[in-house]
Amino acid sequence: IIRVLRQSKGRKGKPVVIINGLPADQLKDLCKMLKSACASGGTVQGSEILMQGDQRDKIKSLLEKKGYTVKLAGG
Repeated sequence: IIRVLRQSKGRKGKPVVIINGLPADQLKDLCKMLKSACASGGTVQGSEILMQGDQRDKIKSLLEKKGYTVKLAGG
């Protein structure tokens, strides 16, 4: 199960979408695909992908099309 959550605490009020639960060997490829599809910045940090902006719904639909089970978490 992949969890997609929005966070702005500690980031000067700017929203960031955190995606965790992905396989470690696919993080870089998925990050690149999500950045181009959402037209925003993002990075891989540890075992998570951080995407700039509040685009949870778009990210959820893209990951579901890839065949993952996705849950929205957090605020």
